[in-house]
Amino acid sequence: MNKKENTIIFEHQLCSGQTLRVVLGDVTTESVDAIVNAANEYLMHGGGVAGAIRRQGGAVIQQESSAWVQKNGPVVTGGAAITSGGNLPAKYVIHAVGPVWGSGHEEIKLINAVQSALVLANSHQLTSISMPGISSGIFGGPKDICARVIIQTTLEYLQQNNTTLQEIRFCNIDEPTALAFMKEAEQIFGSGEI
Repeated sequence: MNKKENTIIFEHQLCSGQTLRVVLGDVTTESVDAIVNAANEYLMHGGGVAGAIRRQGGAVIQQESSAWVQKNGPVVTGGAAITSGGNLPAKYVIHAVGPVWGSGHEEIKLINAVQSALVLANSHQLTSISMPGISSGIFGGPKDICARVIIQTTLEYLQQNNTTLQEIRFCNIDEPTALAFMKEAEQIFGSGEI
């Protein structure tokens, strides 16, 4: 089976110089400093994006994740942890724990998860990051709400903080999720020039 190339379906450069891109494709193939994993609190990477990252990145990602939890305890919902990227093109994986939909205060928890991922990226002086639709898959979050919260939280973080981040990509292999991100980006910025 031929691997499809990731496709940029929306792009916008902020006045501050950072570039936001919406990508249809596989986050595990993104050539960025870090990809974000939609993780659970125990960093057990079984299904969804987490399972794909574990399969593509190799056993070291699960080993480092398990060691992180053993040392620090579970990652709280809204928190994040960082490991190496293993065999992935990305140097790091930032494991952000979004909410399971129906658990209450989901949007606040998702905002916290996105902020935690961005803070970790900045503290490691990363310049590029690729983030999937955290909580929009097996955690049951509505794709449009997750896209809105993730993009708006990222935008607010970039506007309110000095950051090393220059490129933020929102990458989803699921076309309906990628299109939800594109629609949200177009509502915020107008139609993106590719």
